[in-house]
Amino acid sequence: MALEYLRIAKRWKFVIAGTILGFLVVGLLITLLMTPKFTATTQIEIARESNKIVNLQGVEQEASDADQEFYQTQYGLLRSRSLAERVATKLKLDDSPAFFEMFGIDPAAHGVEMPRNGRFAPGDRAVRTRLVGEALLKNVSVNPTRLSRLVDVSVTTPDAALSARIANSWAENFIQATLQRRYGASSYARNFLENRLEQLRRRLEDSERQLVTYASSQRIINLPTTGGPSDSRAERSIVAENLAMLNGELSKATAERIRVQSRYDQLRARGGESTEALDNVAINTLRSRRAELAADYQKMMTQFEPDYPAARALRSQLDQIDRSLSREESRISGSLGSEYQGAAERERRLSNQVEALKNGLLDLRRRSIQYNIYQREVDTNRALYDGLLQRYKEIGITGGVGVNNIAIVDAATTPDRRSSPRLMLNLFLSLVLGTLVGAGLSLLLDHVDESIMEPAEFKQRLNVSLLGTVPRAQGVEPATALHDRKSALFDAYLAIQANLRFATDHGVPRTLSVTSTRPAEGKSTTALSLATTLARSGRKVVLVDADMRSPSVHHFLGQDHERGLSNYLSGEDAIDPLLVDVPQYGFTAMTAGPLPPNAAELLTSERLGTLLNRLLEVFDHVVLDSPPVMGLADAPLIGNRVEAVVYVVESHGVRSRQVRSALDRMDDAGAHVVGAVLTKFEARRSNLGYEYGYDYGRARDDA
Repeated sequence: MALEYLRIAKRWKFVIAGTILGFLVVGLLITLLMTPKFTATTQIEIARESNKIVNLQGVEQEASDADQEFYQTQYGLLRSRSLAERVATKLKLDDSPAFFEMFGIDPAAHGVEMPRNGRFAPGDRAVRTRLVGEALLKNVSVNPTRLSRLVDVSVTTPDAALSARIANSWAENFIQATLQRRYGASSYARNFLENRLEQLRRRLEDSERQLVTYASSQRIINLPTTGGPSDSRAERSIVAENLAMLNGELSKATAERIRVQSRYDQLRARGGESTEALDNVAINTLRSRRAELAADYQKMMTQFEPDYPAARALRSQLDQIDRSLSREESRISGSLGSEYQGAAERERRLSNQVEALKNGLLDLRRRSIQYNIYQREVDTNRALYDGLLQRYKEIGITGGVGVNNIAIVDAATTPDRRSSPRLMLNLFLSLVLGTLVGAGLSLLLDHVDESIMEPAEFKQRLNVSLLGTVPRAQGVEPATALHDRKSALFDAYLAIQANLRFATDHGVPRTLSVTSTRPAEGKSTTALSLATTLARSGRKVVLVDADMRSPSVHHFLGQDHERGLSNYLSGEDAIDPLLVDVPQYGFTAMTAGPLPPNAAELLTSERLGTLLNRLLEVFDHVVLDSPPVMGLADAPLIGNRVEAVVYVVESHGVRSRQVRSALDRMDDAGAHVVGAVLTKFEARRSNLGYEYGYDYGRARDDA
């Protein structure tokens, strides 16, 4: 493949060189004719988040670390038409006729009135601003620095100072536009929230008024709890409060009744002795006194009778103490009974009241369904109102703070050297482009060119064997070069004769015609050369000029063609008078004879075959110089009569398509084409590897 490309490059080297030279000249001319331009660059930094001067959120949502859409949006804003028109207005470029002239803009073509006294009419400002903005966008480039927050804004104009002014103004106006968008967003949000707050305020008042009206009509009274009066969800009804309070009192009364009942049951079980009696001081004092008196009485009974006065006195005291104890225990027992009855009655009353409150609470709940609906509406409206009010306050604070996430890192300076055109770069690009175009053109020409250029193409394009290659004779006639046995031409035809030995099983074909696709391809020279080489190898050879339309053999022999082949084909039987000895070449020749009115009619007769048979009785080989194939019927007719046909193809001459068509005609006629000869071959115009043999031949000639 590399050798194939090298062959194509060598063949079309002048085309490639001319194309490259043309592109270099065009590149040089374009560079010299181009208007010098200067590029100024401003570098800015775009941060994801603004500096938090206040710890409140703004209107716009801040971009996250993974949000690449933020930076793509910023790059798009830097290339926006509105920013370009803003810069044009800021620098008053839309009022400068020099700017329009500098960028080749014709305002009149867009309906703008031409300036008078160096000034435009004010009515066309919008159109002029649009034209200037479009021109700026074509000359402004935004180049983000990879893996950073830095962005280069470059401006290219024919004026170095103007480029710097536009670049700096571009960055400044981008910052101002960003701040204005944020302020505009905050202002819009404030206006929207004001209207929305007013609507919610009226809705809240209406819902509260509806709630109070319904509560009054249904006599629903709720008391605020620890949540405060502002928290409506912390309110409880009076019925629920009373029920909770009475339920607690009922629990206490029940516990008290159980405690008193337990004491009362214990008193009854012990026969009047209760815990209160045992703990009573008076009873304990009386019992202690009685015990003392009982002891004294028992002691006295050991000495005296019960009727003893002192004994009766002690007995009387004991009875008195017993009566006191009985009265005191009865009093305590009656007190526990009364306390038990009171606790039971209180428990009953509280239970009745609780049941009544329960029924009231159930009725209140039925009546509170619509109340709760109104209450939820009030709560919802109040929550919305409070949230929007808080947001309105935050926006009011952040809207007045000029936060900015864009900063100018390096301002543009006036460039001191032009950025374009760059001569060396343009020449290099012209060289590369010229090389590519030249290579493509050479490939195209090589693909379009169907001529046979070198021996290797015979098998590929024509599917026919190559007998040999004949170089183009330089500065000498082919007939003259054949007399020199050391010439390259003679060596080439000698090699062809050697290859013809393998054409048949008996060696070189005895009857052989030489033809070609069209005239002047070297078929007559090939026929003469084959006859010469065969004669010099000791064979008896006769060369017959069968081209009765444009004969040429007689020119090589220096003879006329008054008598020849046409005489025999017309009916003359004598052959010897038609033959001419050619001692300088060593063979015998038969010229074409007088030109017949229709050569094809003569060739269709059987006399041609008879002539060949009679000539073979005398000669070893008969070589016929046949007419060309294309457009004539002579060559196929002759090819059908001979043993073999040698086909001559001119190098860099005839198209391969024509050769294939001619070979098909020969094949259809039954001709046996044993091989082809490539004539007029120039090694310097072909692929590598063919110059060695011919250089060697020339060196041998020089020796």
